[in-house]
Amino acid sequence: MSAQPGSRHALTPDLPGLLAQAAPRVVVVGDIMLDGWWHGDIERFCREAPAPVVEVTRRDYAPGGAANTAVNAARLGGRVGVVALAGQDAAGERLEALLEAEGVGTKDLIRHPQATTTTKDRIIGGDQILFRLDDQRSAVPAAVLVDLALRVPVAISGADVVVVCDYGSGLLAGPVRDALIGALASRPVDQLVVVDAHDPRPWAALRPDLATPNAQEAFGLLGMDPARESDRVTLFRDNRERLLEATGATAVVVTLDQDGTISLPSTGPEHRTWAKPVTEKQASGAGDTFVACLAVASAAGLKPTVALELAQAAANVVVHRPGTSVCSTVDLTDHLGGSRQLHLDAHSLASAVQRHRESGDTVVLTNGCFDVLHRGHTRYLEQAKELGDVLIVALNSDASVRRLKGDGRPINPVADRAAVIGALSCVDYVTVFDTDTPIPLIESLEPDVYAKGGDYTEQMLEESQAVHAHGGAVRIVDYVADHSTTEVLRRMRTQPTSAEPADTGN
Repeated sequence: MSAQPGSRHALTPDLPGLLAQAAPRVVVVGDIMLDGWWHGDIERFCREAPAPVVEVTRRDYAPGGAANTAVNAARLGGRVGVVALAGQDAAGERLEALLEAEGVGTKDLIRHPQATTTTKDRIIGGDQILFRLDDQRSAVPAAVLVDLALRVPVAISGADVVVVCDYGSGLLAGPVRDALIGALASRPVDQLVVVDAHDPRPWAALRPDLATPNAQEAFGLLGMDPARESDRVTLFRDNRERLLEATGATAVVVTLDQDGTISLPSTGPEHRTWAKPVTEKQASGAGDTFVACLAVASAAGLKPTVALELAQAAANVVVHRPGTSVCSTVDLTDHLGGSRQLHLDAHSLASAVQRHRESGDTVVLTNGCFDVLHRGHTRYLEQAKELGDVLIVALNSDASVRRLKGDGRPINPVADRAAVIGALSCVDYVTVFDTDTPIPLIESLEPDVYAKGGDYTEQMLEESQAVHAHGGAVRIVDYVADHSTTEVLRRMRTQPTSAEPADTGN
């Protein structure tokens, strides 16, 4: 049977294509804007003040805010429409044309003469953003809000996922919010709602499936000062119930910029993703990309942890690009396929480790077969990542697995295992070893931390002496009971299969 998106447990390069085939219907309701990127050269200062003169040579424009979320969803295969407001001005005309060019439906985009299209123009001299010019939407006429509210029930009917993007302009207050809450009060069980709002509290009555505050917004929900908190992840973990109550959501996903995200569901384990940070670039909109991909992946039926990892991968794509960028199906496929570039031989890996060590990074090494990926694996790797800055996963070769596990294992060859493990956001490098223990690799890499699962003790490990010999530490992370590959395979073998058709003799 061919794999469907909803049956996938791990990231593979074919997954974005399967999402595009699923083509979920997405409706984005919220604050749209036009992002401008004005490029120019600086060769002199003006006479009136000590300010540089930027001679503009190029103007680039892109949909921003909720419009960027809509475009990202469309590029990932969603059938997308927007419910939004723009002005009858040049910026509104340009924004509508850009949306339509991306295949985003605009029949519920109101262009009103008394509205001003929100614009954010960055002025760039050379390769440096000098300043940003914001032209914010003026007060929204009451009649326009009523008109927009009347469109909501029909617009969202039949949608697989509704994404609410409320950035505080006032557009979604009053009648529009009331219309959304009323229309979604008796929504089908398979219709998802995602709230991406500067303040998610007014949307708690919507009972969204997902709320996606950033760290600053999450601190606001908790009434805490972020300047006084150094360990954001632990704080949000400890306040899971408060965040869920404040947002009314089934799960809260807090985005942490360069630190990735943490998902805090009302039931079940949390899940961390890790960003792949780069040096400062003129990038914008990675958060919109994350929300869009998470919405499309969830609507297509992906398991929550896989949807989160895929959304993080999409955000990692756009954060490496200048301007307001989007991630397409092709981009995401190439990115996941390119994860094999992180699969290094021992010599190349030793060179990479040396570079990280010179930068002051803490290097963590763990190893295993990782044959059939399951929740026990992902939770274990997340905890290993939190022990340092760089996580290396050493995979037993196929021959090594057979010696350890017997004939019939591994189920998946090492190339497939490496591709799946390398696609996880918490993993920085993957390598393969052929010995029965990773002791030779430990002696070569000299990791700062060697991590193993809680079904071991430090005294049980042959590797401990090799780790201590160079001053490293052995750390035992939590063991997730009843989540072993052996147990997964046992359940698969004992699960009843559908009956074969009767032999009719024809």
